[in-house]
Amino acid sequence: MALWILLAIIVLVAVWMIGTYNRLVMLRQNVRESWSAIETELRRRYDLIPNLVETVKGYAAHEHGTLEDVIKARNSAVSSIGMPDAQAAANTVLSGALTKLVALSESYPELKANENFNQLQKEIGDTETRISQARRFTTPMYAR
Repeated sequence: MALWILLAIIVLVAVWMIGTYNRLVMLRQNVRESWSAIETELRRRYDLIPNLVETVKGYAAHEHGTLEDVIKARNSAVSSIGMPDAQAAANTVLSGALTKLVALSESYPELKANENFNQLQKEIGDTETRISQARRFTTPMYAR
C-alpha cells in the first residue's frame, strides 16, 4: 500500500514538473514572437520615416533642424535593433522627434492637406498601434 502511495506522489510530481516546464517554454516562445513582431513593425516604421521627411521638406524647407533631428533619431533607432533596452531608449527619442515633425503640419495648412503626408501619418499611426499590441506579451505574466 505504501509503495502505491509513493508511486502516486512521484507520478503527480512528475506531471506537475512537465506541465510547469511546458508552460515556461510556451511563455518564452510568446515573448520571442512578440519581440519579433515589435522588430518587424519598428523596421516598417523606420522605412516610412524617410518618405515622411521628404514630403515635409517640400513644404517646410526652413525647418531643417527638425528634419535633421528626425533623421538622426531614426538612424540611431535602426542601429539599436536587437538590443531591447537601447531600442526602447532610441525609440523614445524617435517618437519625440516624430511628434515635432507632425506638429509642423499645424503651421503649414498646405502640408496638412497633402494626401501623401496624411497617408504616411496614418500608416505610422497604424504601425504604432501594432507595436503597442505586440508589446503586451513581452512583460512576464507575473508582472501584470
